[in-house]
Amino acid sequence: MDNRNGAFAAPELHVPAQGHGTLDGLSFAVKDVFAVAGHRSTAGNPYWQRSHPPAEKHAAAVSMLLRAGAALRGATHTDELMYSLGGEKFHYGTPENPRAESRIPGGSSSGSAVAVASGCVDFALGTDTGGSIRVPSAYCGVYGFRPTHGTVPMEGVIPLAPGFDTVGWIADRPEVLWQAGEVLLGSGSSGRRSHQQAVAQVYIPVECWALVGSGYAASLAEGLRRIQGSVERSAETELAPEGLAAWMDVFRELQGAEIWATHGPWIEREQPVFGPDIAARFAWAAALSGQDHSRALALRGDIAARLRLLLGEDGCLVLPTVPGPAPQRGGDLRQLEQNRSGAMKLSCIAGLAGLPQITLPVSGPGGLPLGLSVIGGYGQDQRLLSWISKVWPQ
Repeated sequence: MDNRNGAFAAPELHVPAQGHGTLDGLSFAVKDVFAVAGHRSTAGNPYWQRSHPPAEKHAAAVSMLLRAGAALRGATHTDELMYSLGGEKFHYGTPENPRAESRIPGGSSSGSAVAVASGCVDFALGTDTGGSIRVPSAYCGVYGFRPTHGTVPMEGVIPLAPGFDTVGWIADRPEVLWQAGEVLLGSGSSGRRSHQQAVAQVYIPVECWALVGSGYAASLAEGLRRIQGSVERSAETELAPEGLAAWMDVFRELQGAEIWATHGPWIEREQPVFGPDIAARFAWAAALSGQDHSRALALRGDIAARLRLLLGEDGCLVLPTVPGPAPQRGGDLRQLEQNRSGAMKLSCIAGLAGLPQITLPVSGPGGLPLGLSVIGGYGQDQRLLSWISKVWPQ
């Protein structure tokens, strides 16, 4: 396996296809949080790897892909316990972004995005809790998909915050993204796509577009116009009357509380060494333990109900995936945290409502990768993937 970009934690991990189907002849990689029989996952941290045994069987999603004809080719790097959107690694080194060499690859599914962008595999599995598929896909100039929460089994995947965790996937072509979705979403034969109705209504959330960095709006707006040209209706809307910062705070509070409930006991027992930014994040999550989160839970429920009602079956939101291109590698922690905050204001939307979201590559000034996202209605994953594979130019 070519690992010149440092995408792989275990490039030697190969599992042949175990059946035949729509993925015959395709190869995929897995973020190093998916169980592969006989493999000991790192979850981005050597203390995790040392304190956990090898997997006894494949994760459910891995088995589904193998049975459909795809072959597994390597386990890819992840940020420590998936708790980052940057992709810079404290323990194992940072994968190189093949399409923006001086810039970070994005996390926490950084290795999966780099493996696809460098052409090592046809597609890759990752996880997305707060943006960990969508952000690295945008930074590396590839396609990424976060499904409706709960539609793809998490069995055999190391969790972060179960109320938000999803299995997602990344590809360099929308056709491959859709093919993998046919298998992982359990839709059966590829003929189903021809029966999917198109998206009819596009909503453009003005506060999301206001976050776009100077100089990048024109490139993203061109992508928006392509999508608008394929639908019956398009309208601007105010999405978050409370403000996206308030939505992000709700997401971070509930996610942080779940993260500490999930990993706090292991951290207290093993006392692992984390990178400075990850350590600070876990310390913040620990402080949430035992607090009353009822107000945040109530607002999350309200947000989810509003968004699901707005989009229905045939509506979608079109927004920037992230405010701009990937930050430069080696930036100071303060600047990286500001970039993370901007990305989370956009990525928390689908997370709070459990909605499917696809990020599409857009070429920005100087060829820098940007991301344009489409969020579909609850449970409308197949409609969204099928429609995008038809209307978005490859």
